[in-house]
Amino acid sequence: MGASLTDDVVAIGRLNAAYADVITRRALTELTDLMLPDCGIHLDLVSAPVRTLVGPVALAGMLAGAMERFDHFTFVIRNSVVDVDAEAGVATGRMFISEIRHDRATNEWEETHGMYEDDLRRVEGRWWFAQRHYRSLARNAAEPVVLGLPATLRHGRRPGH
Repeated sequence: MGASLTDDVVAIGRLNAAYADVITRRALTELTDLMLPDCGIHLDLVSAPVRTLVGPVALAGMLAGAMERFDHFTFVIRNSVVDVDAEAGVATGRMFISEIRHDRATNEWEETHGMYEDDLRRVEGRWWFAQRHYRSLARNAAEPVVLGLPATLRHGRRPGH
């Protein structure tokens, strides 16, 4: 007998939590345990052109450089939802996050907010990130900015509509 819907939802929740843990600990080599090798990672910071990376190794390289200036970095999951098609072994999810960080050079604290829209795939009984779409929503830094939700969401309706 296969996994129940509850088992799948819990497993995907654990995958999200593992991602947050890996990023917070900066154990970036462990991303290979969470993402399929051909996972596309689409980064929309709004203030820069969308950037696409392929695979956990490419993401780890980008994150290592981006996180270097912070002597404190915590990745916090604010909320997440998931829709599972157990028969097909696929799921879609949305995760709202914050990053709490301290810039060692400027001694400034920053908090950023963002949203991941994910495509997930079950391979041999285990859930993996297959595609990730990240979008910045707000930044509380030297020049705070609220970017808001996009006009459309990849999965489901825009909240509140």
